[in-house]
Amino acid sequence: MLRSGEWKMMPREKLAKYGASNLSDLELLRLLIGSGNKQASAQSISKQILKLLRDKGSSVTYSELVNIKGMGIAKTSEIVALFELGKRYLMPAENPVISDTDAAVEQLKDIRGKKQEHFVVLTLDGANRLISNTVIFQGTLNQSLVHPREIFAKAIEDRAASIVVAHNHPSGNVEPSDEDVQITEKLREAGQLLGVPVNEHIIVTKYSHWSI
Repeated sequence: MLRSGEWKMMPREKLAKYGASNLSDLELLRLLIGSGNKQASAQSISKQILKLLRDKGSSVTYSELVNIKGMGIAKTSEIVALFELGKRYLMPAENPVISDTDAAVEQLKDIRGKKQEHFVVLTLDGANRLISNTVIFQGTLNQSLVHPREIFAKAIEDRAASIVVAHNHPSGNVEPSDEDVQITEKLREAGQLLGVPVNEHIIVTKYSHWSI
C-alpha cells in the first residue's frame, strides 16, 4: 500500500517501485504519451484519450486517436499497436485460441445435439483468439438463407481478422451435402474480397464432425 505523499511520485517512479496496478488510468496514459508537445500537454492529451476509452472501450479507432489535439501519427501508431497486442495476447483465459479444427469444435457443444440446423460464426482476432461465438441462422439452411452479408456483418462488427463457420446436421450424417460445399465456396470468395478469410467450415453431429 502506498503511504501518504507517495501518490505524488512521478508515474515512472511509481511504476518501478510499486508496479503498474498502483497507477491510475491517467498515470498509465501519461507514461504512454510522454512529455506532450507544443499543441497540448501530456496531461491534456491523456485526459482526452481516457474519455475516449471510457466512451468507446476496445472499439477506439486510429482516426479517433489521431484527431485528438496533440496526438501525431507516430504516437497514435504506437498506442494503436499496443492496444492491438494487448487484445491479441493479454485477453482473459476464457478467450481460447482456435488453432485447429478440434479447438473450434470445442466451441460448438451447444449445437451438436440440436434438432434444428444452427449456423454459427466464430470470429477470431489476429492471434486466432476467439472474439465471439454467434448463432446466425436457425432452421433448414440453404444458399438463399446463408447470405455473406449477415455472416460478415458480425465479423466486421467484431473487427475479426478471420472467421470459422459451422453448422450441425441433426440427421447424424456428418458428410457435407452439395449445398454445404456451395455455401462454403460462396463464403470463402466473400471473405477474400473483404479481407476476412474463412479458415474452415465445420459440420458437427452429436458424435462426430467434418471440416470442409
